[in-house]
Amino acid sequence: MTTEAIDLYAALDEFSEVFSPRIVTRMNDYDVRIAKIAGEFVWHSHAETDELFLVLDGELTIGLREESGERAVHLRRGSLFVVPRGTEHKPSSVHDASVLLLDPTGTANVGDRHDALPAHITATTGTPV
Repeated sequence: MTTEAIDLYAALDEFSEVFSPRIVTRMNDYDVRIAKIAGEFVWHSHAETDELFLVLDGELTIGLREESGERAVHLRRGSLFVVPRGTEHKPSSVHDASVLLLDPTGTANVGDRHDALPAHITATTGTPV
């Protein structure tokens, strides 16, 4: 954890990989992560934790599979959404997006249950910036 201010936009400029979260700091037992999103991720879920998405730039769509069926939540810059634990979800962006994520330390970006991973997605618990 740092005791200095963090410029999220400068940190985003330090990498180009999509769907590869970077840990910018930790808070209690949580990682504060940033990631770039372009195209579609995989359907996945986190059985033990909710997941917070805050759009820093661009637009993000989060597909959700709920008991009532599938739906999509559309987020623009400055919008946030919390995916409830155990809910299958699939982030995607037609136009590139940058997001801040809040996850318990050690949470895999692909959750504990997910579709087969395409070549452009790597399972990770985050990389320090």
